[in-house]
Amino acid sequence: MNNVLIINGHHYYPFSEGKLNATLVDRAATFFKEKGHSVRVVTIKDKVDIEQELENHKWADFVLFQSPINWMGVTWSFKKYMDEVYTAGMAGSLCHGDGRNKQHPKQNYGRGGMLTHTKYMFSVTLNAPEEAFNDKNEFFDGKSIDDLLFPMHMNFKFFGMASLPSFACYDVMKNANIEKDLNRFEAHLTQLF
Repeated sequence: MNNVLIINGHHYYPFSEGKLNATLVDRAATFFKEKGHSVRVVTIKDKVDIEQELENHKWADFVLFQSPINWMGVTWSFKKYMDEVYTAGMAGSLCHGDGRNKQHPKQNYGRGGMLTHTKYMFSVTLNAPEEAFNDKNEFFDGKSIDDLLFPMHMNFKFFGMASLPSFACYDVMKNANIEKDLNRFEAHLTQLF
């Protein structure tokens, strides 16, 4: 069985209380526990212990990053978490520097990651409709959800982690279909695990 770390990156706003992200986290935790996996859940809005978070990442075989997309990226509090935890991880717990060495100072950037046994997945919620993606005539110019998440993917590649297919709940503020999204989420997890 695997060790599963679930990180809820929601940031509270009066118009976005975080219920859907919390529900997705709860569904994922239940899903993995029922399959016999060990699960740890971290909620960004809570006070975070950096050393414990580094240990959580070293412990995990799989990390699920659950976050809304705000202004084309994860929340600022999720970014703050990453800045604090992952910067601390540069000291040798998550990676050996940036992968370069004195003999080859221009090669192997981003190849120092120590989490090569760890897989990760993004699960995101966003107001944009699914139709805004993968269509050159729509807002995202034909780009996919993973194109939007590209900087995040690079963050975790930096630590040697391998990605699993991302999941998204689209149009959650204007045309939500929560029950359908939850069913799709469970089917997505079942297909992967």
